[in-house]
Amino acid sequence: MSKSTKVDLVFLFFTAIWGLSFPLTKNVLGYTSIFAFLSLRFTSAAVILIIIFWKKLKLINTKIILYGSLIGLMFFGSLAFQVASLRFTTSSNSSFISALSVVIVPLVSAGYYKKKIDFSCVLGVLFAVVGLFFISGGVNFKLNIGDLFSFLCAICITFQIIFIDIFCSKCDSALLSLIQVVFCAIFYNIVLFIIGTKPIVFNTQLTVSIFITGILGTAVAYTGIVFLEKFTSPTHTALIFCAEPVFATIFAMFIPNNNGSCESITINTFIGCGVILLSMVISELKIGNNIPQKIIKL
Repeated sequence: MSKSTKVDLVFLFFTAIWGLSFPLTKNVLGYTSIFAFLSLRFTSAAVILIIIFWKKLKLINTKIILYGSLIGLMFFGSLAFQVASLRFTTSSNSSFISALSVVIVPLVSAGYYKKKIDFSCVLGVLFAVVGLFFISGGVNFKLNIGDLFSFLCAICITFQIIFIDIFCSKCDSALLSLIQVVFCAIFYNIVLFIIGTKPIVFNTQLTVSIFITGILGTAVAYTGIVFLEKFTSPTHTALIFCAEPVFATIFAMFIPNNNGSCESITINTFIGCGVILLSMVISELKIGNNIPQKIIKL
């Protein structure tokens, strides 16, 4: 197994954690505001990372702050735009359009590095888009401001992945990860202060959700991505992240909501999950090595 494949498997594990966060977060949002939850999630992650990397804090310089803040801005924007989109559009539109970063990433990456896109990745991206369409239950093409917010979310995700790929080779990965999480924590707390919130109800459910989404899903996962993305490509990273709704669907089938019921899988969801998983397999097959270069260029 190559190093890049091992990294892809680690990223798949991180994606599974994010998928698990969906049903957990949905339950918590029954009695906690979204920005209160995001504030707790990122503040806890920031505190953990500061404790872990406190010896490196003296190495922070202007370049690390700038690079980390740019990544953090994209991170903050992706979640903020996605939350805002759900006020004006359907969840299926939001999930499908925001996940189109899987298409944008290879285009931006190829343009920046001036490299042609591997044919297997192109094929994997096409399958991923089809899978996302099915898993979202189809898209209502009566576009509105919420769909625009979803697209801006996709743009933010794209540049978060690209910036990590560019900056992680130029400065300390640990501090880069720390700064992006601290940036988000600060700005989510600012938003929370501005809009206000009802008193937060701390219980076992909220504590477990903060641990999984804040400690594992943010502190561990995003630090791991900053450390490891240099061993794989941005396109592979984006493709793997497409498995997030697949894991979210699987976990939602077993984790009951606040009413005590679990979600059931539809035929569209089943097909979508299968096609997305197939897209990741295709991207690893290096099909382009056996196809004439003229076809690849097309």
